[in-house]
Amino acid sequence: MNPAPITTSVFDLFKVGPGPSSSHTIGPMKAAYDFRQRLGELPDNALQRADTLHIQLYGSLSATGKGHGTDRAIVAGLLGQQPETADPDELLSLLKDPTVTYPVQVRDRTFAVGPDHIHFNRKRYDSPYANTMVLQLTSAEEIILEEEYYSIGGGFILRKGEHTDTEVARPVDLPYSYSTMKELKEQLKHHTLELSELMLANEMAVTGCGRKEINQRLDDILEFMHKAVRRGLRHRGILPGSIKLHRKAPVLYKQARGLAQSSDSFLIFLNAYCLAASEENAAGGIVVTAPTSGASGVIPGLTYLAKHHFHYDKTTLRNGMLAAAAVGFLVKHNASISGAEMGCMGEIGTASAMGAAFLTYAAGHKIEAVEAAAEIGIEHHLGMTCDPIGGYVQIPCIERNAMGAVKAYNAFLLATAGTHSLQKISLDSVIKVMKATGRDMSTKYKETSEAGLALSATEC
Repeated sequence: MNPAPITTSVFDLFKVGPGPSSSHTIGPMKAAYDFRQRLGELPDNALQRADTLHIQLYGSLSATGKGHGTDRAIVAGLLGQQPETADPDELLSLLKDPTVTYPVQVRDRTFAVGPDHIHFNRKRYDSPYANTMVLQLTSAEEIILEEEYYSIGGGFILRKGEHTDTEVARPVDLPYSYSTMKELKEQLKHHTLELSELMLANEMAVTGCGRKEINQRLDDILEFMHKAVRRGLRHRGILPGSIKLHRKAPVLYKQARGLAQSSDSFLIFLNAYCLAASEENAAGGIVVTAPTSGASGVIPGLTYLAKHHFHYDKTTLRNGMLAAAAVGFLVKHNASISGAEMGCMGEIGTASAMGAAFLTYAAGHKIEAVEAAAEIGIEHHLGMTCDPIGGYVQIPCIERNAMGAVKAYNAFLLATAGTHSLQKISLDSVIKVMKATGRDMSTKYKETSEAGLALSATEC
């Protein structure tokens, strides 16, 4: 049985929202907002009997949710906020005082929600996904309404009983359907198409938007990314949380500008740009999932470099973003972009592969080189653990964004050295390996902060 074709929108993969974690903040906020909408659909007699809201968190949402701000994100969603319009400063202020509760208005009823209503369950829960949340409206012991949600990475959510992502559960007649890189290449060859043309045609079918609107939205996404870079290059000081980690991006940027004629300045600039966006994410600022918030420094850093150092025009940048999206779709569709499912190879590994594809396609190379670059990017992140200290998206996450971008650039160099035709491993094959590796990896190393670097927290 062939897998279903990919019908994800580019703008579902690249989403604007508050950091620090798409699976722990954006996803839960959206789930809570959805639950709020369903509360409003309850019959009046059921709503009148209800008295309490409860939020049950399991898996990584429970293990690292405090550090990731999952509790704040859920409260924000219940209050009617959505990721793309949420005020990050207002979001950070939620739940600072444990005695304060917040009113959730549902028609003529008001339900208080606060720390006592959010339960971080450490017990094992029978669920198909690592990041599970159960939202309940109760009357004493009676459950009036209960919905189970899964945060599956990159801000994508599923509700129990639904068989596909809630954002892309739409019937689509794709002009060029594919579910693997092999099928994608066959479509390109059969129709004599460029990758960007195919992606644009499919995007028009998925979203119903015209070419001009899609191009404008791509420009807007790039501008959101680059705003995060610019903010991060300006902001100094200590990041939120108990680690008390100092920002490095402004220092690196100043160093790079002072070494403009040095051969090292190129790498220092790239590192500064990636750290800048990633530090903004860690501070809870507005970033773009690429494909996740935890990996939201790689693509912004590379595209900022491409715009300001390579002087690529808007068309070239857009086309490179479409190539990056194609790779992100393939990983999400055939493995996972969630750190709780794949470890950090699902986040930084995918971002690095997407970055390698961006660089390769923007430089004018064909699909074979794009595939080789993406394959190299993933191959050299296989087995990478997700072990954040204290549950914060800071150590090792911030520096991993810079390292992932450097690997992306090197993958681009290796793939375009005239040897991509000799590549022995296909992108489809390495994605299968990635999925198997994630399945075999101990849960201690998948966003639970129970092993690896997370155990060095006492040294910080």
